[in-house]
Amino acid sequence: MNAFSLKGKTALVTGGNRGLGRGIAQGLAEAGAKVVIMSSGENVYKAAEELSVKAVKCDISDDKNINKGFSEALELLGGRLDILVNNAGIQRRNKCENFSHKDWDDVMNINLRAVFTFCQLAGRHMIQNGGGKIINIASMLSFFGGYTVPAYAAAKGGVAQLTKALSNEWAAKRINVNAIAPGYMATEMNTKLIDDTKRNTEILSRIPAGRWGKPEDMAGPAVFLASGASDYINGAVIPVDGGYMGR
Repeated sequence: MNAFSLKGKTALVTGGNRGLGRGIAQGLAEAGAKVVIMSSGENVYKAAEELSVKAVKCDISDDKNINKGFSEALELLGGRLDILVNNAGIQRRNKCENFSHKDWDDVMNINLRAVFTFCQLAGRHMIQNGGGKIINIASMLSFFGGYTVPAYAAAKGGVAQLTKALSNEWAAKRINVNAIAPGYMATEMNTKLIDDTKRNTEILSRIPAGRWGKPEDMAGPAVFLASGASDYINGAVIPVDGGYMGR
């Protein structure tokens, strides 16, 4: 079981102050990692205190901020990063014919461009240090198109392909790049779906597990992909969906 231990490892989790990111950050910390969570919200410091981890406040919609925030996180982690979890993301909903370019750009910037930027920064660092683990958070919409979320679907499809592209180049450098594709999770981002009785019923009817996922459902897969137990897993996009994909 030592293969699953993260003792002595360091990790950065973007969007780690709430929802799935918080569940992942808690799991990594409980497995022994020294963790920094990053968010643009003021509550990132309160969340860090509650999780007994460190925090960096950073607006990741701008490359300069990302570079600065990454450097701050690296300093808090003692100059070494072993694990990166790209979890931060936003959502915009509208019918495709009415979806604005502003909303498209906002979603693509946070959900795909920022993911690439963090991967690039972490990858350069990990190449110099002889390896590491990068975990991107994809989505069921990496596989499906969804409704009224064209930018989100496009970005998450991009995350899945980016994961594979980075893995092709970095696997030989002992950097494992993989992704987790959450199913329908009971988080703030999905409140509108949960509150929509018709859509909620449709979604639940397809999930063999019979329930929405919870943030803590992400902890085990994240710890596995962050640990030595996954050293020969590269470029995978792993569904954590209660069986939704197989239905």
